Amino acid sequence: MSATPGDAAPTGRAATADLPGGFLFQGPPSAGRIAAYLLLFVLGLLIGGAGSLVQGAWFPGGLLLALLGTGGLFLGGGRAVGTRGGAVAPAAGWLVAVILLTSSRPEGDFLYATGAGTYVYLLGGIALAVMCATLVRSVQPGSAPARLGK
Repeated sequence: MSATPGDAAPTGRAATADLPGGFLFQGPPSAGRIAAYLLLFVLGLLIGGAGSLVQGAWFPGGLLLALLGTGGLFLGGGRAVGTRGGAVAPAAGWLVAVILLTSSRPEGDFLYATGAGTYVYLLGGIALAVMCATLVRSVQPGSAPARLGK
């Protein structure tokens, strides 16, 4: 793509497609996007803690409620921000909360009982995080329309 002397230089996100590295380098995220990621991380911490309590308290309804809340946060975060990072940030917060709550205390107390519900919650939350992160449609600047020939 060569520019003629009378053409104006492209600006914005479309200009990054012409740079070396293309859409892979879009510059640092804005302050608003960083704040959104931090908010989603904290929400992931809260959902992870609440889901850990609910899934064991009201089996099987609590397990279903915890997984629905977890999946809703992951998918909603990805769609709200519009990037995969919007789904990964709450998933990272959820994972931190779950890992911290799985460890037993020196007194012998623990939060997760050994049972099928606990493993379904842990593995189901990880599977939901992966699915929601891959479901987010990120638009690549300068890309052609998806429907060709129309």
